[in-house]
Amino acid sequence: MSNKSRTRSQELRRLKAETARREARTRRIVTLVGGLVVLVLVGAIAFAVHQASQSTDSTASPSGKVVVPASVKDGSIPVGDPGAPVTVTIYLDYMCPACGKFEATQGKDLDQMIEDGKVRVELRPIAFLDRASQGTKYSTRAANAVATVADGSPEHVWALNQSLYAHQPQEGSTGLTDDQIAELARTAGVPTAVVDRFTKREFEPWVQKFTQDAFDAGIESTPTVRVDGKDLADVFTPGALKRAVDQAAGSNG
Repeated sequence: MSNKSRTRSQELRRLKAETARREARTRRIVTLVGGLVVLVLVGAIAFAVHQASQSTDSTASPSGKVVVPASVKDGSIPVGDPGAPVTVTIYLDYMCPACGKFEATQGKDLDQMIEDGKVRVELRPIAFLDRASQGTKYSTRAANAVATVADGSPEHVWALNQSLYAHQPQEGSTGLTDDQIAELARTAGVPTAVVDRFTKREFEPWVQKFTQDAFDAGIESTPTVRVDGKDLADVFTPGALKRAVDQAAGSNG
């Protein structure tokens, strides 16, 4: 074999060897990337499953024994004079921005009407926005606190209700912590012995059951406000609730 042929053969072997090395390296890279993609997908699926397990389905059956707060009557937490001529029923969620707006526009009038003995309020707290508090179940925790006060110190329910809206967290946030809810309750005058019961979560099953009952009864949004059983269409215009109450009082008279 000539030197020229021998050189060409050596070059061909070198090129084949180099090609084989590149192909092997490419296969390793592809295998590695494929493995990383699989790991990412598995991680994403696991995260999604975890998030789903942490979220609260408002239609899920409540777990644990359903205990009704002592002062609750006909499914409502009563506020004000039971003999008042007009009843105002309010379905609310403590994370709901629209409920916060209702409180901001109608709260002073409603507070005055309660004080004057014109209205009896039926609070009906539900927890359909647990999904909007990053897994902390803020709506349920806040409603449980109000239910606990309704059970142990009902005269302070309205003050706590107002305070929860005065310090309402933004929808989509983690909400107030248990300690922050407890501090609002103490500031509202709730006895420490009652506040200390908040973390026992004894009324959370009631909150969840009542939420489902509200949906079953046709409640589709919060706030849903009724004056003597009639839906208040205009819940955000200042003075609208007072006018509706005055009209109902006139009809009752």
